[in-house]
Amino acid sequence: MGRPIKVLIVDDSASVREALSSVLAADPDIRVMGVASDPFAAVRRIQAELPDVITLDVEMPRMDGITFLRRIMAQRPIPVVMCSSLTEEGSETLMQALEAGAVDVILKPKTGTAAALRESHERIREVVKGAARARLSALPRRPARHSPEPKLSADAMLPAPAGRPMARTTEKVVCIGASTGGTESLRVVLEQLPPDCPGVVVVQHMPEKFTAAFARRLDSLCQVEVREAADGDNVLRGRVLIAPGNRHTLLQRSGARYYVTVKDGPPVSRHRPSVDVLFRSAVHSAGRNAVGVIMTGMGDDGAKGLAEMKAAGAFTIAQDEATSVVFGMPKEAIRLGAAQKVVPLEGIAAEFMRAAG
Repeated sequence: MGRPIKVLIVDDSASVREALSSVLAADPDIRVMGVASDPFAAVRRIQAELPDVITLDVEMPRMDGITFLRRIMAQRPIPVVMCSSLTEEGSETLMQALEAGAVDVILKPKTGTAAALRESHERIREVVKGAARARLSALPRRPARHSPEPKLSADAMLPAPAGRPMARTTEKVVCIGASTGGTESLRVVLEQLPPDCPGVVVVQHMPEKFTAAFARRLDSLCQVEVREAADGDNVLRGRVLIAPGNRHTLLQRSGARYYVTVKDGPPVSRHRPSVDVLFRSAVHSAGRNAVGVIMTGMGDDGAKGLAEMKAAGAFTIAQDEATSVVFGMPKEAIRLGAAQKVVPLEGIAAEFMRAAG
């Protein structure tokens, strides 16, 4: 094992600094190298020792987090994870942060049940580890010893696929999974889609509340309609549904109509929503009529699901290493032989449009 990941916590709340320090210090692979109450104190700490990852509050005195983030990215890029409260207003600001170069988002630690706290703390540590592995050069830019919780498989939400693939129908559906680095990477893909593209369902690992703002931002940039998925929403041509944070989203089919169900359930592959759950539901409901795409992200969520899609006759795509911010999920899918095509970010949309053609 290499040296621990050095993390600098920047937050104006002493209680949040203490809580985050406690959560991160519980993992032997992470070392909290320091805390700072504002960006000016953070700069002094960075000058003394360079962190591997910075967790950054959005709202702070003297200089807000977005301004500080932009200065970091311009002067000395360091992976930054934005830390926010669970508010709709804050989620809109975080979209600006992700566009400015933040690699991911975490929620500030809060009180809750023991199970909820374990899940929240695991998520915080995983995001920091993913950020430490992020290659900032691959982030798309808009022009201008801890014991982890048991990792459940998609069996927790759906039975394993039966042996026989579903018969082909006339309508295709595309399922996409992404995590660290995926917010801006998905923008690149979705901006390329024509208004009459096949229906798309997306799982992007992101906390609840933030997915609605994420969908609104993409909707303002794309030719296709992008919205946060709601239970019962139809999957239509020219429509992209983003799985809501903290809820699993499954593809369903009634006759020739595709729709989604949004439901609670345990974390699968340590995530909710889970890419594995979406991909397995595509096997059940679409079979060879589906296209599966796995993109940049930490861990292995979606790799087994993509393999199941391929076995059912679906066309499967993985993002290549050179354009992945974190080559974790695609790498695992490729290792399993789940990807029929490995393509760079800029080619993903064209590839699945050809497959759905």
